[in-house]
Amino acid sequence: MSKCVYCKQRKGKRPCPALGGLICSQCCGEHRVVRISCPSDCVYLDASSDYQQKRVGERFAQQRKEFYKELFELGGEKAAALFNLIEVVTFSYFHDRRNAQDGEVIASLQSLRRTLSPLHIPAAPPPVFAELLKKEYEAFTKQQGQAQSAQQTLDQQAAAEVLDRALKFVTEFSGPGLQSQRFLTGLIGYIRSHHPEVAEQLAKPHEGGRIILPGQFTPGQVEPVGHSHPGPQHAHHHPHRH
Repeated sequence: MSKCVYCKQRKGKRPCPALGGLICSQCCGEHRVVRISCPSDCVYLDASSDYQQKRVGERFAQQRKEFYKELFELGGEKAAALFNLIEVVTFSYFHDRRNAQDGEVIASLQSLRRTLSPLHIPAAPPPVFAELLKKEYEAFTKQQGQAQSAQQTLDQQAAAEVLDRALKFVTEFSGPGLQSQRFLTGLIGYIRSHHPEVAEQLAKPHEGGRIILPGQFTPGQVEPVGHSHPGPQHAHHHPHRH
């Protein structure tokens, strides 16, 4: 009897392309996308289903909260605002693309990160999403510079550090599967469940191609980890609280 590659107890019945062996139907149903980096073409997968998005979205919400604590420690609201921009642009572009893969998000973040490097690193032509992300990032930094003083604007070195950490976060959440959709499923599920008004706004066609950013929905009032005294209170506009 061939045992399930995940639980090692029940009989494996379905071929699991992510784990390279047979998986039992119970483990497949319970852990797909949530804990297994399923490829988008798996016959047992419907990562875009509302149920799957909600489950992965809840897991994403927990890890996202910890990541924002890290960003606030790194550079306060300026650092958090940059990743918030990445989340918004990513949702807007990918929310209705059923076969999209995390790899495109990762490649686009790497492409944007290279533009902030003092060294010119030759690379393959960037994905379409990378061009959009770069355009939105440039508009974001220009708008930030006009609205705030120099002390409040995220400098290029700090932005590069945020992108390095964002790449690590996205890659780790996505998992080792080459065709994983886990990050996109989690992000889209999280925004639809926790911020339905933002999701509705971002799903609309954009006039002139520009994405109109809603108020930030970063976790507010984050106390830096390891500090016994309360950290600075970060006030954010939450489009929808639960």
